[in-house]
Amino acid sequence: MAEQISPTRSALLASKASLKTASSGADLLKRKRDALIAEFFALVKDALAAREQLAGVSKGAYTSLLGAKAWDSPEAVESLSLGSSDDYSVDMVIESIYGVKVPKMTVPERTQSAGFSPINVGGRTIQAATDFNEVLEAIVKVAGTETKLRRIGEEIKKTSRRVNALEQVVIPGIQADIRFIRGVLDQREREESFRLKKIKAKLEAEAAAEGEQQAAQGGNHGSAA
Repeated sequence: MAEQISPTRSALLASKASLKTASSGADLLKRKRDALIAEFFALVKDALAAREQLAGVSKGAYTSLLGAKAWDSPEAVESLSLGSSDDYSVDMVIESIYGVKVPKMTVPERTQSAGFSPINVGGRTIQAATDFNEVLEAIVKVAGTETKLRRIGEEIKKTSRRVNALEQVVIPGIQADIRFIRGVLDQREREESFRLKKIKAKLEAEAAAEGEQQAAQGGNHGSAA
């Protein structure tokens, strides 16, 4: 970069301004990265808790399912699953965490009206259906939490790459430009100072010679008189 830049005072001022901007940008990105890392580790705890919750409700739901098949017969359980025509939906909104777009997903509350007659369905089957609704909610929670975790992790990587680029490439390059410009300007100042000294010495020598000549002419006039 130093070989392509014009070594002028205006270029020096521009390079100093660029260095200040790049340093400020690196500091801001590092603060953002630190905040994202803190958020990431907080989400890791939430993700682990969501996974544990899913494992727990899944175990209970499958236990309820086995009990329902044993007590109410597999045919009754299967007929209930086929007879339930309600669609499951997931509400999702986009949130911003330090500039990172992440989804927030929730399962809306289902209506209390059942799509079947409780008279024809055993209590264990109804309990199994209720337990699997909790499994659905736990799955959505795991999906939402782990999606946030993945996106924040990706943003941390991108931010770290930007910080490294600024600190290891951009800022050293600008600093090299500044050293190059200062070196050229200092050399020019030394050369200009040396040139001025030579001019001054030459003028002084010429003045001295002229003074001697005038003095000699004055002495000659005195002798003639």
